[in-house]
Formats: sequence, C-alpha cells, structure tokens
Amino acid sequence: MAPGYDDLIALVGAAASDPRMVLLEGAHAVKHATRFGAQLVGAVTPDRAKIEALLADLAPDVQLPELTIEVGRDVWLQLTAKRRLPSPIVAVAHRPDVSADDVLAATGRVVLLEQPRNPGNVGAVIRVAAAAGAGGVLVCGHTDPWSAMCIRGGAGLQYALPVARSDGFPRTSRQIVAIDPAGRELGSEAIEDDAVVVFGTERGGLSAQAQQRADLTIRIPMRSNVSSLNLATAVAVILYAYR
Repeated sequence: MAPGYDDLIALVGAAASDPRMVLLEGAHAVKHATRFGAQLVGAVTPDRAKIEALLADLAPDVQLPELTIEVGRDVWLQLTAKRRLPSPIVAVAHRPDVSADDVLAATGRVVLLEQPRNPGNVGAVIRVAAAAGAGGVLVCGHTDPWSAMCIRGGAGLQYALPVARSDGFPRTSRQIVAIDPAGRELGSEAIEDDAVVVFGTERGGLSAQAQQRADLTIRIPMRSNVSSLNLATAVAVILYAYR
C-alpha cells in the first residue's frame, strides 16, 4: 500500500536516521537523483506551484514523484528544522546498496577521502567526481556520504556513481596515488586509469598508512605562502589534470 499524507510526513521525519532511506533537499538534489535512477518514495513542499515552475524551467525532463504533498508553513519548518533550503522541496528516496568493494570494482579512477570532517566538502567532492567522470568515491571514516548534508553538497549526484563509506583504509590491487605536498610535480608522472587517488583530511593531510601504501605521491603546485586548497578544489585539479 502506498504511503498517505501522515505516512509521508513521518517518513520524512525519520529518513535522516534510517539507513535504508535518503533525504533529498532542494530541487537540484531531486533533479540529479531522479536523472540517475533514484527511486523516490514521495516529496513534501510548502509551494508546489513554485517547485513545478522551477523544474519546468531548469529540468523539464524531471517530474515530481506521484506522491507529492503540499504542507503548511508550520509543518514545513518542523520537517526542515527551520533550515533555509536552496529551494522548497524535500523528497525521500531509497538508498542504494553500495559497498566499499563495489566502489573499488568500478571502472575508472576512484577518489578516496581519508577522515573528512566537513559533510559539505564531501558532497562537493562527489559532485566534482561525477562531473569529471570518476569511477566512484570512497569515504574512509565516520562521515556518511549519503547524509542529508552530503547529499545537499553533492546536489544528489551520489546516484551518478558508486559512493560508499569504509571504516578503514581498503585493501586493493589498484595503483594507489597519494596527494601530498611532498610528492612529485603534478603532471610529471602518469597515473593508471583505475588508480585509487587518496586525499587526506582538510587540516591534517594524509595518514601515515596512506603514505606507506602509496605507489606514487603527487603534489599540486601552489603559490608560495599558500598552504592548502579546499578539498573539492584539490580533487577537481587532480581529476581534470589526468582526465
């Protein structure tokens, strides 16, 4: 039986803590997730006409799920915890069953993030990886790349490529390329088409394990006295430099 109004409201409220579900916040997340095969259960909005007009303008190929309900302002604020979303819609979708092994079996280069702390950065990396045609993204650490904040940062593009989380550094026969200031100059060495490219934490850089496991270490040249790049920017530089 399809969920009704009360069921959908309850589902939206519980989806953030349900490992089987994903919250898609904003029209861009709904658009990308739908285009890449997400199974939407339903959606909630305080202004259906506005969302329909927005999708008609930006993504005429995307339709709202059959179960889309319009709610009053009080219910909307409760469901979104008074957060200001980029556009007024929240949808619930089934989370795909993707493991770390699935990511490492994907065709193409894999982006591996070690212990990232900022969910927005993780989402932005996924967005870059999808745009650049990476094989997948693997997050090693506690940050869930399918959380609502990561989905928002990734604009729903988690559905465009294999994305998963792992507790520890994975074992793989693929070439491991570490990105570190002590490495060789960007572009001076070729990397394999299925390499696992490892990026360290936003503040601390690579772990000792990653440095030891690396077959090759590459640095991104930067102006003197500039110490670092945003994580997603660094990922973009590497993926496009070796695309």
